[in-house]
Amino acid sequence: MTPQNPSLRPTAVLNIVGLTPSLIGKHMPRLKAFRDRTDNAQVRLHEPFPAVTCTSQAQMLTGLQPTEHGIVGNGWYFKDLAEHGFWKQNDGLIQGEKVYETLKARHPEFTCAKMFWWYNMYSKVDWSATPRPHYPADGRKVFDIYTGPMELRDALVNALGEFPFPAFWGPAAGIKSSEWIAASAKWIQEFKRPTLNLVYLPHLDYCLQKFGPGAREIAPELEKIDAVAGDLIEYFEKQGVRVLVLSEYGISKVTRHTHPNRILRRAGLLEVRSSLTWEILDEGASKAFAVSDHQICHIYVNDRSKLAEVVALFENDPGTRRVIHGEDRKRFGLDHDRAGDVILMAEPDNWYTYYYWEDDAKAPDFARCVDIHRKPGYDPCELFLDPAKPLAKATIIASLLKKKLGFRYYMDVIPLDASLVKGSHGTPADHPEEAPLLIGNVEVVGTAPSLPMGAVRDVILKAVEG
Repeated sequence: MTPQNPSLRPTAVLNIVGLTPSLIGKHMPRLKAFRDRTDNAQVRLHEPFPAVTCTSQAQMLTGLQPTEHGIVGNGWYFKDLAEHGFWKQNDGLIQGEKVYETLKARHPEFTCAKMFWWYNMYSKVDWSATPRPHYPADGRKVFDIYTGPMELRDALVNALGEFPFPAFWGPAAGIKSSEWIAASAKWIQEFKRPTLNLVYLPHLDYCLQKFGPGAREIAPELEKIDAVAGDLIEYFEKQGVRVLVLSEYGISKVTRHTHPNRILRRAGLLEVRSSLTWEILDEGASKAFAVSDHQICHIYVNDRSKLAEVVALFENDPGTRRVIHGEDRKRFGLDHDRAGDVILMAEPDNWYTYYYWEDDAKAPDFARCVDIHRKPGYDPCELFLDPAKPLAKATIIASLLKKKLGFRYYMDVIPLDASLVKGSHGTPADHPEEAPLLIGNVEVVGTAPSLPMGAVRDVILKAVEG
């Protein structure tokens, strides 16, 4: 157990993804009670653009804009490799000093646990855990977590059981992953006593994207995460730990989608490679191509003579709120080499797919799988089973049996129907009730009605240092 500096206040930050003021009501009584205490305050957080997980978290931890910290989305085009990269995990990708690095420099006795926040690997913290499968040479994917230090993995699994990886992402995503993460945060607090405990609770992200805000299916999911968060708050406070509750973004209802890569392909700007019976996007050979990420789209223009043409293609697109390029990139905090040459901001009721094929028969094999790294963009259809495959569950059972026996398997159960998705995020919220929030002790959070997301760093410093 690590001794505490009495001048530092132990603090836990609960990142409840997708939580907005509009959701805190009768179905979230414990969070409502926490918010309504006389010594607590709730403020709106002005999300960055894009309002996505990796960018928001980087902004909270560094206080910087994407122009400075470099996290321009959940993924981007790595120009020196001529290929995209999504959901990378190296903390070194964040360019800027993180709040836990600042606190460690000021107070050598300070300790930090980073429980499932992103860019987790090789963080300069004392304890960390993040999803990280194994990929054997025979093509299988074996679920696991990566921890720092390494021996923490066995301690957590022995105490809590295996991490429920299918509940973290995919058609089976649900409350079990948030419950396990919450239990791991308690274990860390009990046995390691970190000064700062960063806890990621993703549950609302799943149901709000699948069903959309306001859908009847949402109420029971609110109750589930309220129980998890309420229990954590009670536990931490009994341990004398100050609690901050926040969210990264709000999720808006979507009724339409845009296929930017198909638009670029029809304009003769995008190249594909025929591979066996399907098509693969050739990013390096394309004059221009899109890396879509929820309600943002980075368009990389390899042929600079085509820049004006690309801008013109999307200026009148009904699903696009703004086409950002040139000096505008600086105004939106995205003047970074990792960002697209042209950046699309969606209308609140629209989202961008990564699809580039014109015929579903030529879609790549990974398109019908949960495969977050190979797809050149984010795919929320991975939350669904293909309704056109009534035997999809049987396919999953058969595939899992093959996996257990050590055989290769192909779990092609994901639909290619973008209309199934009912919620998205990335575009800044128009209304405070639909925006991300921060709840905590009024002396720490302050009384202003709103704060930029980068101010979370200063709030954490104030909470810990008193």
